[in-house]
This record gives sequence, C-alpha cells and structure tokens, in this order.
Amino acid sequence: MLNYRSAGKVGAPTVVFLHGFLGSQQDWQDITEQLKNDFHCISIDLPGHGDNQQQLAEQVLPTPGFKRCAELITATLTTLNVHRYHLVGYSLGGRIALHIAKLYPEQLLSLVLESCHPGLQSQADKIARKQNDAAWADKLSTMPISEFLTLWYQQAVFSDLTPVEQNALVTKRSSNNPFALANCYQATSLAEQDDLWDIPGQLDIKVHFIAGHQDSKFMALANRWQQQQSIMLHTIEASGHNVHLAAPKQFAIKLQQLFAVKIDNSNN
Repeated sequence: MLNYRSAGKVGAPTVVFLHGFLGSQQDWQDITEQLKNDFHCISIDLPGHGDNQQQLAEQVLPTPGFKRCAELITATLTTLNVHRYHLVGYSLGGRIALHIAKLYPEQLLSLVLESCHPGLQSQADKIARKQNDAAWADKLSTMPISEFLTLWYQQAVFSDLTPVEQNALVTKRSSNNPFALANCYQATSLAEQDDLWDIPGQLDIKVHFIAGHQDSKFMALANRWQQQQSIMLHTIEASGHNVHLAAPKQFAIKLQQLFAVKIDNSNN
C-alpha cells in the first residue's frame, strides 16, 4: 500500500486527493478539514514522496511509470474497500489521475484536474521535454536538495509565489529523499506520458479543470482543451499554479459545489 491519510465520515462519498511533484498527502490538509463533515477524504502519498520514501525499494517505478502509479493507488484504495470515488489531482497528481480515468473509468464519480497537462502531442515537443527533464533529474541527483528546490521554485510557472512563499516551500520540501524523487520524476515525465486529450470524451462522468487566474499558461491550455472536449473550466482568483495552496477556502467551496453538496454559510 501507499501511505495515506483519511479524514471525515466513512460511508460518506469518498474524495481521493493526489498531490503534485515534491508534495505529500499533507498538502491537502486545509482542504480536507473543510470537507470532512460531508465526505470521506483520502489523501495519498505518490511513490517516492512523503512517507513512501521509506519503501523506495518496493516502489521503484519503471519508465514510463504512470500505469504502475495508477495500479498502486487503485490497490491502496481497494485495500481500504473504496471502489467508487471523486478523484482530485494537482499537476503531476492530475496527470496520474488522467491515467487512472483511462484504466479504471468505472471507479470514478467525477474527475477534478488542477493545473494539469493532458499530454504532449508532437514528437519534437516530447524530445525537448525529455532533455529538459533529464537536466532537472541530474540536478536533483547531484545538488544539495535545498539548492535544487531554490532553482525549482524560480521557474516561470511559480512566478505568483512571493520570495517568502518560495523560501517556505524550500524549507518544507528539504527533507525529501532526492533519489526517490528523481525516480518518480523521470518515470512520470511529461515526455513519457500518454496523449490523454481525448479521455474526457470517453468518460460518463463530469470532468472539471480548476486553474488559477494568474496561471496564464494553464489557463490557455484549459481553454484550448475545453474547446475540444466536454470539460468544465473553473477559475479561482488570487491564485497561480497551485490553487489549493494559494486559496484553500475557495478551492474547498468549489469542490463542494462540484460534488453537489449543500454549503452551510451560517458561520461565515
């Protein structure tokens, strides 16, 4: 099994959360605290992340590793007797969620993708991405983890973060095992991912895309995807790539709305 954390009511509708690269199940705590009165929330550590770093030998991923990730997550949920659930995935977690939707569509009640890429479509883009990811993996394997993280959070996709927020993330992520992360990073490179642009049209459930208003790259991608497939785009103000970190209350309220649960605003 993968490491996980559960909150809320067993027997209520289940929501499964998958974090992004460098994250852990703890990243969803602000969200699950707001949802636990209405849902059974399960946050899972991806292979090589969180407490799964202790079981690296058992969870080394092949390349590509998306199918294996989907199998590990599904096996964990089966052990927990969870067979139908809403699936929420951020960034890398969203890309893995798309593979789960492809492999196990009958298990999903709905699919919520946050700042998630459905896949590169040209061979040239895949070659360029593979070279770029190999360079990052080399840095991850050879540099002190704090130096790697400082470089990582200077990328344009994280430009909405203040220097204080960047430093906080560097501190928070510095306890990670770089070799475990490097395995997961290369195995789940966007260059290794299937082209999943058509998956929403193959599902009998609602597919939602949540994007931060300040994340111009993924806003544009989501708009293009929405023109091709039956996905619903939801924009949250005052947030960038990591919406649930920047605006946890708004994110949780949006999930409640998407899952058709009445919101009690009496204490607001």
